Amino acid sequence: MATINGTQPESSYFEQQRALLVNDVAVSLERVLQNINKLNRSLEGVIAVGNEFGQVEGLWSQFENVMAKEPEKEGAKNAKEGAAEEGAQR
Repeated sequence: MATINGTQPESSYFEQQRALLVNDVAVSLERVLQNINKLNRSLEGVIAVGNEFGQVEGLWSQFENVMAKEPEKEGAKNAKEGAAEEGAQR
């Protein structure tokens, strides 16, 4: 813009409104950035808590695997006993 006698000419209504909107957008983006940082910290906390349960989850998985194998062994044992009883009755 041209200056007259070294002074800035007054900006038009459009330029004033644009400046206000640009300022509002800048403030809003700053808030978004702050909220994203808060969310990131919260997610890091949740992940940290979840990682603390890793060992417990491993123990429960082992327990589940052991319990799943027991009925199979008992079923095979019962089948053998049943076959032996049938053979004894014949």
